[in-house]
Amino acid sequence: MTTHTPARAPTQAPMQTPGTGTGGRTRPIEETLPPYRVLLHNDDVNEMRHVVRALLESVPELTTERAAEIMIEAHTHGMAEVIRCPLERAELYRDRLHTFGLIATIERA
Repeated sequence: MTTHTPARAPTQAPMQTPGTGTGGRTRPIEETLPPYRVLLHNDDVNEMRHVVRALLESVPELTTERAAEIMIEAHTHGMAEVIRCPLERAELYRDRLHTFGLIATIERA
């Protein structure tokens, strides 16, 4: 008696996104979109509540607690890192903070 083996469907190679195959070079996200630091600088003009409110309205990722921590750090150390993100977002957040009268800069992380 012979055994019948069912026919197998031809095997297909998985689809690959250009540049991600074994022959292509993959790049980490940090190389494609390098992180930038948004820095808040201390000033003697703005009230602490205003700074926290400005941080919350300018950078949606922040919680009230984190915004207060950033404000205190900038107040006591002269500067605090607000967030790390790609350049375009960092520029947006810096500009938003400027509209509230705060001193903010960005630098590559």
